[in-house]
Amino acid sequence: MIGALGLWWVWLAAALVLGLAEVLLPGFIFLGFAIAAVLISGVVLIAPELGAPALLAVYGGGALICWIGLRVVFRNQSSGARIVTKDINDN
Repeated sequence: MIGALGLWWVWLAAALVLGLAEVLLPGFIFLGFAIAAVLISGVVLIAPELGAPALLAVYGGGALICWIGLRVVFRNQSSGARIVTKDINDN
């Protein structure tokens, strides 16, 4: 298991699974984790000598940064529903 973390395609497979979970499950949770997994696959390609603890630490930090960044970007997105303050039946 520890040796598998040093393979770039394992991180891409994890990103694919997390992206699929984002599409299929309600909520806005998994996209930041999927983006971080794609970034870590690039890190593994560039620096394959990193150990599993370092990769997991970088993944955790990257996932947190991606998740917070996505929350900031999509915070003001509305559903399109309008708030009605005056009813047609009010006199």
